[in-house]
Amino acid sequence: MRARFGRAGKPAWWPEGEPWPPGPRSARWHRRRTAFGRLVGVVAVVVLGLCVAGALALASAIAHWFSASPGQGATYTGGLLAAGFVFVLVAILAFAGLTRGIVRPLGGVMEAADRVASGAYDVRVPVEGPPRLRALARSFNTMTERLQSADRERRDLMADIAHELRTPLTVMQGTLEGILDGVYPRDDERVRQLLGDTQLLARLIEDLRTLALSESGVLKLEREPVDLMALIRDAMRTFADAAAAGQVVVTLETAGDPGLVEIDPLRIREVMANLLSNAIRHTPSAGRVTIAVSWVQAGTVTVAVRDTGEGMNSDELAHAFQRFHKGAGSRGSGLGLAIARSLVAAHGGEIGAASAPGQGTTVTFTLPRVSGS
Repeated sequence: MRARFGRAGKPAWWPEGEPWPPGPRSARWHRRRTAFGRLVGVVAVVVLGLCVAGALALASAIAHWFSASPGQGATYTGGLLAAGFVFVLVAILAFAGLTRGIVRPLGGVMEAADRVASGAYDVRVPVEGPPRLRALARSFNTMTERLQSADRERRDLMADIAHELRTPLTVMQGTLEGILDGVYPRDDERVRQLLGDTQLLARLIEDLRTLALSESGVLKLEREPVDLMALIRDAMRTFADAAAAGQVVVTLETAGDPGLVEIDPLRIREVMANLLSNAIRHTPSAGRVTIAVSWVQAGTVTVAVRDTGEGMNSDELAHAFQRFHKGAGSRGSGLGLAIARSLVAAHGGEIGAASAPGQGTTVTFTLPRVSGS
């Protein structure tokens, strides 16, 4: 098995850290595939030889039939047999080369597919062979790269969820144990604290549910023509107390009324809530948050939320919309922008951010307008 892959011992697609040669199961699969490939080659050569032999026999019979004398017929027959032998030899060599060029790359893909089926997503295959097999190898490598990336994201997500849930659960457990041990009094203040922790857990779980549904494409949107300006003003009223407490001024800028937009009002209000909450939280006292609304006739509506906060560097900006990503000093769950991105994408819109350290942050998203509005 080693000899098949040359002096290096193991193939290029074999994952790093995996033992070589492989275990009994992989070796057994390899032996079966090798035997099958050889059997196919032998059968093909035999069939080819029989076809050539039949053709030569038929040609010999025709030569005998039309020959002027028996000696001349024998000469024809000998020449045909010699030519047939050369043809068969060349055909066998050509078929062997063609088979090797096809079976070896295909066998590598088949073996790598078994590795992927067992969970080894770091498997790659060399791009070699005919054009279609090279295209197959490239597609296979692209597939495994995406599977590896998705598996890594899944593991990271599970770790992040466990971390986010552990904190409020630990606080609740400690408080309850303190109450039972008599360390904390059994009063309304402790009950309110426990209630707040349960509400935090419920909000986190609902955020995760919304994110999972929207990213999987199964989130059901209740679209209807909505007055976007009224929705934005309602969101501003919701955060008026938080803005006043932080001494932040929130203003709305628009050149007119964009009319109706075809959206799910509950989901877009959630987008606005996430953006306003982040902007107010990261804006210092005496700062300003501006909501700017613009549109193109019979096109899309653009909403930009700008703040005068500390801003983000290029690395933070590149990860701003990732799940559980938190900036320095952030007190949120790290899901707000990820949810906003998923909800806007579900509406067929786009969202992006622009920021620089000390120059604030602007998050902009687009929404479709109602035709003719």
